[in-house]
Amino acid sequence: MSNEFKESIHKAVNNANLTGALGKFSEAYKVNRAKAYEGIDFEELRGRIAELKSYAASHLDELSELFARNATERGAKVFRTSDPAKVREYILKVAQDNNVKTVVKSKSMATEEIHLNQYLEKAGIIVGETDLGEWIIQLAGQTPSHMVMPAIHMTKEEVSDLFSKEIDERLTSDIPRLVKVARDRLRPSFLQADMGISGGNIAVAETGSIVLMTNEGNARLVTSLPKIHIALVGIEKLIEKYADVATILKALPRSATAQLLTSYVSIITGPTPNPDGSMKDLHIILMDNRRSEMAADPKFKQALQCIRCASCLNVCPVFRLVGGHVFGQVYTGGIGTILTAWFDELKKSEDIQGLCIQCGACKDVCPGKIDIPDLIMEIRRRLVKEQGLPLLQKTIYSVVNNRHLFHGILRAASIAGKPFTSGKFVRHLPMFLADLTDGRSLPAIASEPFRDRFKKIKQPKLMEKAAFYAGCLIDFAYPEMGEALVKVLNKAGIEVVFPQDQTCCGAPARYNGAYEVAAGNAIDNIKALLAEEVKYVISACPTCTVALDHEFISTFESLEQTEWIPKAKELAAKTVDFSTLVKKLVDEGRLSLKDGQKLGKITYHDSCHLKRTLKVSEQPRELLGKAGYEVTEMFECDMCCGMGGSYSMKLPEISGPILKRKLHNIRETGAPLVAMDCPGCVMQIRGGLDQDGADIKVRHTVELLAEQLKD
Repeated sequence: MSNEFKESIHKAVNNANLTGALGKFSEAYKVNRAKAYEGIDFEELRGRIAELKSYAASHLDELSELFARNATERGAKVFRTSDPAKVREYILKVAQDNNVKTVVKSKSMATEEIHLNQYLEKAGIIVGETDLGEWIIQLAGQTPSHMVMPAIHMTKEEVSDLFSKEIDERLTSDIPRLVKVARDRLRPSFLQADMGISGGNIAVAETGSIVLMTNEGNARLVTSLPKIHIALVGIEKLIEKYADVATILKALPRSATAQLLTSYVSIITGPTPNPDGSMKDLHIILMDNRRSEMAADPKFKQALQCIRCASCLNVCPVFRLVGGHVFGQVYTGGIGTILTAWFDELKKSEDIQGLCIQCGACKDVCPGKIDIPDLIMEIRRRLVKEQGLPLLQKTIYSVVNNRHLFHGILRAASIAGKPFTSGKFVRHLPMFLADLTDGRSLPAIASEPFRDRFKKIKQPKLMEKAAFYAGCLIDFAYPEMGEALVKVLNKAGIEVVFPQDQTCCGAPARYNGAYEVAAGNAIDNIKALLAEEVKYVISACPTCTVALDHEFISTFESLEQTEWIPKAKELAAKTVDFSTLVKKLVDEGRLSLKDGQKLGKITYHDSCHLKRTLKVSEQPRELLGKAGYEVTEMFECDMCCGMGGSYSMKLPEISGPILKRKLHNIRETGAPLVAMDCPGCVMQIRGGLDQDGADIKVRHTVELLAEQLKD
């Protein structure tokens, strides 16, 4: 990550106006979106959208031809090209052939993609944005920071200053007054313009129609008043049938701005009469710009299911800290990272892809069912494949992949870290390591790791066995969690085995694009965990569970190492997270918790991988309730805590503010205890509360349940 990019991050997170505006919107959006989707089966709806958009992505050429034929038959002129330069040249030629001096534009990300405004202005044509947000950023000399709300990063005071300069009058930040100023300035431009340019939310092949969805009505003026209308549409906006428009209309406003419907839905099918009675000169440009290449890529084809609602931005904990001018190029946020890698070039996504914390919130809300985090991981893999790993990362992975060396270093660190250890925490580190303890304390490395303690645990000899995959944190920082897990399973009649050859799950390497390293970790762990016949492979770390249950398989598939896929699937079939297994054992009557306990108020933090990938959220809450705790929900209980594995070390300037928001939400519940199922989240939240001096205990669910087992 370049120093310049790091500096832009620093400026953004320290911009109170930016973080305040984005934070307020993000908080309100989640609540309002839930209301907007009440009574709608979102999974069924987005399943239909994914299906119809996936079909379109598989038939882009066929649908482009069908659209062009039907639109032409209805009087439109259709131009198809893959080259952005030819798009610009075509539009300029139409303008010059018709002596166009002024152009009005409706909001269009496709025109931003090809930098159309600057091109036309260099040719002497006046270009005016008419969408309020786009007009604001045009006055500010900026680019959109959000695909739906381009000026969301600006406060009303900043807008007031801009408008004051524009009309040479000191304005207050009264919103109705500012809107009136914009209306008064923009209305004459519609009447004077020689050409109108728009984008298109949907292009219907069956009828040759363009669908536009807006809240301000400016698109109707842009497309109806000037005698020439040019619609620039990316071919990913194509759908096959007119009837499918309603499906996208149902989701797009709800996902974009939490509205039931936008104020204006315009469907343009062929040219219409101008005010003077002549027929409008309608041009529709179908632009490819590598979209067909994306459709041909089996991994990235799904990205064309995007309906440009930007809901992925609205729920992203990183976006709401840094905004689109940092997290993106033309297209912003998670999906913008993917589009940048394709529509521009892979290299251009190098810095911005590193901002993704892999929390998966975007995947949950995407109406196109796009696995955005997984596609960003693939970008990382391809960047590493193209450029190689930095020397430091190579050195780190060579150590981690040498199990004996890695474990030896951790044991040595336990001794070396004692001068910096106070109780169970490392609160301050010297010199260049100081950032690691800025905003949170770190756990002291255990003097005796779990793998050594396990050998001393006396277990009954039982018929049913489970292999315990501890992961690095439980093994070397929180061995007490491992001991609690053994106690719980023994009580249910399950003997625990601990394969000593288990090593890092490979998540750190995989999340940094080093798939070959992750594959090596996967092979080592498959050998270790399948060496003995067991019914379950259990983990109390969701990141590790996801690795064993999903990512070993997908890593081998990405690398085409097919020989290990059957064994990876065998391991996945046995893998289960702690709360899911314990809930099953309680339901079966094999495990009982103490009756009649009143242990007081507790709140629960949902770990990202546990809730979003493993789909586990109710099980731990139910178990804690059965144990006697009164579970009080915190606001944004499933929002990332900022840990993200090595992310918190690479980008503490982002991880820190995310953690602060989480700590605030925990404190607001008034609960003296917060539970979670992830040792990484324990490390982050416990360390943050320690630095805050808050008297709130942080415990893993496994520890709390082990204390409440019925004798």
